[in-house]
Amino acid sequence: MARAPQLIALAAALLATACTTAMPPKPLTWADLTARPRATPDATIAYGSDALQKVDVWLPAGPGPHRTVLMVHGGCWQIEIADRRLMDWVADDLRRSGYAVWNIDYRGVDRSGGGYPGTFADAAAAADALRTHAARFALDPSHIVAVGHSAGGHLALWLAARPRLPATSPLATPDPLKIAHVISLGGLPDLEATAASPDNGCGTEVVAKLVGTDRADPYADTSVPRLFPLGVPQDLVNGRADKIIPFRMATDYAAKARAAGDLATLHEVRNTGHVELVTPGTEAWAETKRLIAKAFAEKETRR
Repeated sequence: MARAPQLIALAAALLATACTTAMPPKPLTWADLTARPRATPDATIAYGSDALQKVDVWLPAGPGPHRTVLMVHGGCWQIEIADRRLMDWVADDLRRSGYAVWNIDYRGVDRSGGGYPGTFADAAAAADALRTHAARFALDPSHIVAVGHSAGGHLALWLAARPRLPATSPLATPDPLKIAHVISLGGLPDLEATAASPDNGCGTEVVAKLVGTDRADPYADTSVPRLFPLGVPQDLVNGRADKIIPFRMATDYAAKARAAGDLATLHEVRNTGHVELVTPGTEAWAETKRLIAKAFAEKETRR
């Protein structure tokens, strides 16, 4: 029979193990992601003369036509925070999984020519360039799935909304690239809500720089809910432990989209912060890959 001290020690050990098991994992940091080996794209194309007007192209093995993901990085619409290279790890993971990735860059509000209309015009031109170069890279432009992270979630949704832009907007074009499905990862989809939310990790002043302040209604052609219904399925992947993007921004946006008649689905991922959303091997990224595969499978079922 075990002695009392041994029983106490055993109980303490079991309690420590239970507490350790119950503790959620520590949120990933950007250093955790960027310390990983970085792959390189198969090609880089320019869609303008500025150094930031570039697209990295990631191509899977095989002749194509390739299922193509249009990818938009975040960084609070500021290049000082992030550029397209932050998406290298997930772009490579998708390439290894048989997808082509069209990873766009754009001038942020902290660069000459950025803000309104430059940031939006860059995103639009980068998207339309996919169609221009589709034959060269054996891309399939008929069913594009757009994936955007953080501020890039807003831009990915906005790209899908371009056919709804007011004809008077300088951002309106006659034949924008059609987006078939959008997946927003910890996005800031509603600019008006973002501007009214000081607790968002990007702050509120950046929104004014993005949409401009010299127009009567700066959100009319920049904030996605103003352009509802998009007529495009939308998935929002958000982590409950995200300290940068308040969870309510996803729930509120999805409710508005559904009320307008759009198909918008929120996917909550446990123990997930902001970095996990674009980190291969995480539960959040696995969910996103599932949604990407489903989005392309839906195309096949419609044939």
